[in-house]
Amino acid sequence: MKKKLYLGNLPFDEKLDTVTTSLKEAFSPFGDIAEISVLTDRYTKCLRGFGFITFTTMDEAEAALDMDGQELLGRKIRVGWANETEDKQATKKHTQGNI
Repeated sequence: MKKKLYLGNLPFDEKLDTVTTSLKEAFSPFGDIAEISVLTDRYTKCLRGFGFITFTTMDEAEAALDMDGQELLGRKIRVGWANETEDKQATKKHTQGNI
């Protein structure tokens, strides 16, 4: 059962804590968030512009798809179902910030 969403077009020029906090505030109305991962470059520690959010239930994750195209920190974010293969590859190659 998929409960993890892909988040794209996240800001590159903000601090990791700022982006993570903004994501939590924007997505918490949809339900309980189990995890937020915003990926950063392994060497430069700069944000890579994408991440993942996991909800505790399928219904919450499905409702959060409504955030697709909404503005967050001055950018229209993309929200869709996470592909587990891509998620595993991304986290192996890059460090991430979690809550």
